[in-house]
This record gives sequence, C-alpha cells and structure tokens, in this order.
Amino acid sequence: MQDQLIGVGTALRKAREKRGLTLEEASRDTKLATEQLLALEEERFSELLGDVYVRGSLRTYAQYLGLSGDKVVGAYANRVEDPAPPEPPAGLGRIEAAIAATRIRDNQRLLILVALTVLLVAVVFGLVSRKNPSPDIAPLSSIAAQPAGDRQIVLAMTALRDVRVTVTTDGLAQTLDLLQDEERSFSADSTLIVYLEQGGSVQLILNGSNLGTPGESGRPWEKTFSYESPGGTSSPSG
Repeated sequence: MQDQLIGVGTALRKAREKRGLTLEEASRDTKLATEQLLALEEERFSELLGDVYVRGSLRTYAQYLGLSGDKVVGAYANRVEDPAPPEPPAGLGRIEAAIAATRIRDNQRLLILVALTVLLVAVVFGLVSRKNPSPDIAPLSSIAAQPAGDRQIVLAMTALRDVRVTVTTDGLAQTLDLLQDEERSFSADSTLIVYLEQGGSVQLILNGSNLGTPGESGRPWEKTFSYESPGGTSSPSG
C-alpha cells in the first residue's frame, strides 16, 4: 500500500534535479542503493528497514543535496508521530461531534502541510542550500580530505535486547542502559567510538548503511569510526 505523501520526497527529488544529478550518481556518493533513494523520493518508507533506518537515510540524503537534515527528518517525524485528534467538546450530538473531530484533524494536518510547503519553496529558491551548492561529496573512504564542516558521522542504534553501551563522540563519552527495541542515534564530526558490553546485542546503521549486529554474544565489542580511518578499528575482547 502506498504511504500517504507528505512532500519530503518531492523536496528531495527537486533538490537532486536542480543539481543535475541522477539517482545513480547520488547512490555512488551516498552509498545508498538507487532503489532506496527512489523509495525515499516516492515516500515508500514502509519498504525500507524501519524507522531508524529511514531517519538516517533521510538525513544522509538531505545533507548530500544541501538541505537541512533536521528539517527533513522533522517533517518525516511529524508524519510518523501524527497525534490522535483531541476529543470534541462535550454536549454535542453524534453528527456534530463527528464534524468537530474532522475539523480538528484537518487543522493539525494543515499546520504540517504549511511547514512542508515552506521547505519545498526553500528548495526551489535555494534558501536552505549551502553557500557552496556543489554536490560533490566523497564517500567515507576519501572524505578525510574535506573540511570538517562538510562531513559528519551519523550512527543509528537499535537494541535487540537489554544492553549497556558507551558511545564517545569527538571525545565526549556517555554510557546508556538500552532496553530491548530502544532506538538511539549519535553524530560526530571526526571520531565516534562504540563499546558494547555484549556483542551481537544491537543493530547499527552508519550514514544510512546497515552494519548488521556486530560482535559475538557473551563478549564485549568496540569499534572506532573516524575520517582518518573510516572503516573503523574493531577490538573485541574476551
């Protein structure tokens, strides 16, 4: 079943076409498959690997196209987290209550539509583009040569069971006790280190690429992701 369109995909497609890029070129640079990029542009989110993956992919693709990753992901989040309309005022008849509820829901959707319209207009006129609109973003293997402001490491994490993790972003460490199915995302400018007390306990997605469930059950696992060593260095210990 086709997801209800919200305008995010249109904004991505127009930004790509404005820069004269094909899906194949965007796939080469972002390391996201052309089918995944097309699914994002057509807002077929249910065909992708879940909410965390969709958010990471949207952020990666938007930043690649010179858009605000926060605004694009925020527009998607508004769709996913669309709240149920409040109850209509008491004392109304059945028909009047149904009409009131419909109007409340329409007002909520109107606010989201206005926000998306502003984003789309900004794409058309280049208001959310970077000062340098060049889309030439190298893959992680060669991105170390780029200025620090044009690169970012984004890691999405989903706990497959209860586990304690320590994530260090650019030297700042934080330890979290994740519950099963809990989702977290982290970003760093130069270095991101992940330490799991139990390997095989989380699913990782790095800049939109699925890394699977690294490590072995019963053994700690650690990995460093950086632009100097983009593939990371793994050091599981017994």
